[in-house]
Amino acid sequence: MDQIEHQQILLADGWVEHDALEIWDNSNKVIEGALKKAGITGSDLTAIGITNQRETVLAWNKETGLPLANAIVWQDIRTKDNLEKLSESQKQRIQFLSGLPVSPYFSASKMKWLIENSLAVRDAKADGSLVFGTMDTWLLWNLTGGVNGGVFATDVTNASRTLLMDIENLAWSEELLEIFNIPKSTLPTIKSSSEIYGHTKKDSVFGSEIAIAGILGDQQAAMVGQGCFEVGDSKCTYGTGNFALVNTGTQIVRSENGLLTTVCYKFGTEATKYALEGSVAVTGAAVQWLRDQLELIKSADEIEELAKKVPDNGGVYFVPAFSGLFAPHWRSDARGVIVGLTRSATKAHLARAALEAICYQSREILVALAAESGVQLKQLRVDGGITNNNLCMQIQADVLQIEIVRPQIVETTALGAAYAAGLAVGYWKSTDELKAKSVIANKWSPVKDSKLATQGFKQWEKAVSKTLNWID
Repeated sequence: MDQIEHQQILLADGWVEHDALEIWDNSNKVIEGALKKAGITGSDLTAIGITNQRETVLAWNKETGLPLANAIVWQDIRTKDNLEKLSESQKQRIQFLSGLPVSPYFSASKMKWLIENSLAVRDAKADGSLVFGTMDTWLLWNLTGGVNGGVFATDVTNASRTLLMDIENLAWSEELLEIFNIPKSTLPTIKSSSEIYGHTKKDSVFGSEIAIAGILGDQQAAMVGQGCFEVGDSKCTYGTGNFALVNTGTQIVRSENGLLTTVCYKFGTEATKYALEGSVAVTGAAVQWLRDQLELIKSADEIEELAKKVPDNGGVYFVPAFSGLFAPHWRSDARGVIVGLTRSATKAHLARAALEAICYQSREILVALAAESGVQLKQLRVDGGITNNNLCMQIQADVLQIEIVRPQIVETTALGAAYAAGLAVGYWKSTDELKAKSVIANKWSPVKDSKLATQGFKQWEKAVSKTLNWID
């Protein structure tokens, strides 16, 4: 495995952008790095998969292959005011067709903003050279040749996060396209999550033609990587944000409590599997904020040792609503707060409060998931970078009062994409074979009746109330 952290471009309050050319360059570097570490070449590979942050969207020129603007990231909320102009009937229709609440989180309003505010995007739309894609589409197109015959496609899990796909028939909705004024010709073909989309070019970083056979949005990829193939199976991924999903099988469960109805995966011609999802905008990103903006730590892994210096949070609560609050609140008017400060509060208390914030936000969405799915959680499978933080995972067990289980391979998003690719080319024969491969690395059992689950959570809810109505 290899990884590189890319730049976060923050041009204004609520704006988050990425440089797509940097992402393409870094992708090539990590491919080279992973092959080198594994001691293999591209020709040794049977197939590859792609996984990505789902709602982040890019506009590029299909004739030059160059981005027309920076990619607008899923955390970006610049389109909040535009979405408020939609009528209630339009919002209800959007949610019914897409399964998603109307929010700047998703891709459609970002595309609309680019058309209306970027001269380069508007000109490309006029001359027919404009295309939009989530980052899976950008990588697939480039890996398969770009302007020289690149494959322009996405999978159902990524398409289901745009506000533009009909969740029942898995096709771009003419009605939704009209609401957001997005030309269908600018969007990629929707395919399953596990099939051969194309092959890498010989002059690519792989140096040979390899089947690209799996595409899954990151959270759905983690479901596959965790082996969550049965109804009721659930997991929570701890990354920049936190994302908990529960498999609802072939049933589309429409949420009444602020959750997302989404595609879980579709393997080839098999029946589509759906999921309910709870999304938290800022969890691991709060640790990055402590590192980069406040400079309380030099690296993200230092937060555990710092937080261990105090036995509790000292009454300090940190709600990192930098981009508003996602599930189950969906309040884009919220902003981050740190409350309960006294003269005795230290940076260790703030570090502890940041870890607790990750766990309290997870509890909010997991309680909602259990209520709507009818599945009582007795154990939670976890993955993602912060799960290497043993203190945070113990806090999570105490807050939830259930056992937390971490697999041996915590980067399950990459693993899930690999599984989808392997299934498509017959490297693995069935999901049963994939489930048998799961190995548990660690477990955390809750301290019974921990104050974190009672008094602590009550104070957390009070802190959340202080974030609301900050933006008029």
